[in-house]
Amino acid sequence: MAWIVLLAAAAFEIAFALSLKPSEGFSRLWPTLGVLVFGVISVALLAKTLDRLPVGTAYAIWTGIGSVGVVTLGIVLFHEPVTPARLACIALIVIGVVGLRLVGAD
Repeated sequence: MAWIVLLAAAAFEIAFALSLKPSEGFSRLWPTLGVLVFGVISVALLAKTLDRLPVGTAYAIWTGIGSVGVVTLGIVLFHEPVTPARLACIALIVIGVVGLRLVGAD
């Protein structure tokens, strides 16, 4: 169950980060509220997993999934560049997240 909550926390982390750009420096109300709400939910869900998962593993997976999600959606939604170097870095993050899940204690 903790892993499902961690995945939900990562999804809210992605929503949080993607809300930053449309908030335009916190000058637009609704995207700014999205940043705040998504960020609080994300951190609260992460905190709920820490009684079952090691903090280092949970945090690394949370940020890793968030990073890959934001980069991927940045490419799709904001037409950010796709380069071999970026794709290689995404692959390294995914390998790290999977590795932590496979060797981490639950």
